[in-house]
Amino acid sequence: MQIRDMMNLNYARIPIGSTMCEAADVFATSQASDLMVVDAEDCFVGVLSEGDLIRAVMPKFEDLMFSSGTFVDRFDEFTQTAKASKDDPIDELVIRKPLTYSPDDDALKAAATMVAKQIRRLPVVEDGKLVGIVSRADVCRTIFAD
Repeated sequence: MQIRDMMNLNYARIPIGSTMCEAADVFATSQASDLMVVDAEDCFVGVLSEGDLIRAVMPKFEDLMFSSGTFVDRFDEFTQTAKASKDDPIDELVIRKPLTYSPDDDALKAAATMVAKQIRRLPVVEDGKLVGIVSRADVCRTIFAD
C-alpha cells in the first residue's frame, strides 16, 4: 500500500510569516498539534508544533522552580511574555527540514517511522508542494478498516 492510499487531504496549515497569535488561533480552531507551513506558492516550508510555540514564551524551568513568588505570579509573567510576542512571526520556530514522504512511498515505512520516532503526523510532499499528511490516526483507520 502506498501513502496516497491513506493520506489525509484535510490538514491544518499556515503561511510562513504568520504571527504567533495567528498560529495559536489555528491550533485552537483545528485542534491540531502540528501545523504544516507553506509559502505563497503553496510550497512546503516546514512544520510548526504547538509545543515549540508554547516553549518560545515559557519561562525557563530553573526560573519557575527557584524564583520567589507563587506559580500564579509566574503564570502572569508567562501570559505577559506571550502577549508581548503575539505579533512576532513564527518563522524562527518552524522546523525547516522535517521528515517528509511522497505519495508513492510505502505506507508501512511511514507507519514504522511514526512509531519509532514518536511522530504524530508526517507531511506528504510532491514536487515541493504539500499534498497531504499521513497521521497515526490515518494508519489506524486504514489497517482496521473492513
